Amino acid sequence: MKKGRIALVLFVAVVLVWAAAGGDLVGWVMHRLYPRPYREMVRGEAAEFSLDENLLYAVMKAESGFDERAESRAGACGLMQLTPATFQWIAEQYPPENGGGDIFDPRDNVHCSGALLRKLLDYYGTLEVALAAYNAGMGNVSGWLEEEDYSADGRNLHTIPYPETDSYVKKVKRYYETYRGLYEREGEG
Repeated sequence: MKKGRIALVLFVAVVLVWAAAGGDLVGWVMHRLYPRPYREMVRGEAAEFSLDENLLYAVMKAESGFDERAESRAGACGLMQLTPATFQWIAEQYPPENGGGDIFDPRDNVHCSGALLRKLLDYYGTLEVALAAYNAGMGNVSGWLEEEDYSADGRNLHTIPYPETDSYVKKVKRYYETYRGLYEREGEG
């Protein structure tokens, strides 16, 4: 096929997608890049733990890309990537409603992750520090807060010494702001 025909076919395809999206191609694309699967479950867990559901979606997107069977090299599992030890620890304190304890079950995983996020937010007081602890562990983050190289006040981190954790915190915060902007603007907060 000649370049001109390929360009024409692509143009027609974009116009058709734009029309199917009701004329809002950017909105249509953004909703696909930032989906909200498991809607009722996430809404319920967010309410139970007094969390913004957009935060749960941001963590889920960053952690697994919405793959409920995801497993990391570090052994973290499920939609929101909890290690088995952390999952068990939280499940003992906040048992999943269905009585299950399956780290790969979306309901159990999101329930325990929501409980963990609430616990970290209450303990550390800021989203950035809570997200750092979600990624690197409470022991590491509590240690960083005691060191002037990383924290000037013992409550906030001016430097996150693990590049992976620093990148993770920035990514989740960026996703969170995108979710909030996209869905709260539509009154779906």
